[in-house]
Amino acid sequence: MWCARSCRHLISSYAAGDLAVIRVDDRSGLRPASFGNSDKAQAGDVVLAVGNPLGLSSSATEGIVSATGRAVTEPATSGSPGTVLPDAIQTSAPINPGNSGGALVNTSGQVIGSPTLAATNSQNGAQAQGTGFAVPANLARDIARQLIESGQVTDTHRTAIGAQVATVTGPDGTPAGVAIIEVSNGGAADRAGLRDADVITSVADTATPDTTALAEVLATKEPGQAVTIAVSRGGQQRTVPITLGELPGG
Repeated sequence: MWCARSCRHLISSYAAGDLAVIRVDDRSGLRPASFGNSDKAQAGDVVLAVGNPLGLSSSATEGIVSATGRAVTEPATSGSPGTVLPDAIQTSAPINPGNSGGALVNTSGQVIGSPTLAATNSQNGAQAQGTGFAVPANLARDIARQLIESGQVTDTHRTAIGAQVATVTGPDGTPAGVAIIEVSNGGAADRAGLRDADVITSVADTATPDTTALAEVLATKEPGQAVTIAVSRGGQQRTVPITLGELPGG
């Protein structure tokens, strides 16, 4: 639902999921939205993206669900550190500035997601038409419940390797892997025997030339899942089995 004067109080937020909970003081004239089961969303489903694009309140655009289960990167801006969103719903319904935080609605009038960003062309940064992404409603509801109950997210459902990392470049100046700067004591990387200065080149056979690629592949996995990580250590290549940990909340 959308409001102006009555939406005054931020209860809590979760930047890693691009979600927040607000308290509405005056609910007169407002009708709660009905949520659907986003796990049932399928490619080809007709959907509407409802929001305030470019300041045009209560606008709706039509499209279809293009895909589900996408891991997409939300770039950092002056007001946001950026993040990788797991399990996003891809839609062809046009999403413009002002749609973020609105509703992705199915033909039964149920909210199945919250539009969050449109894809951009990596070459020129221009917005790609007909390619947008929404946080699935089931995830949004779970995160909101945690924020309401405890003021923070205690179960992120997201994986982590338990290490601070940074992109390294090769002799030609292009990204060549993800170096481990510091291993967290007792974390997944520590338990797997990974060390500081190891360079991760792939996870589960998916290349990780930079930290964004690493975050995107981790977003497709589950905490507790066993995968293999290819690392370069002292010029030698090796494969290390690892059981992924869970990204801390907050």
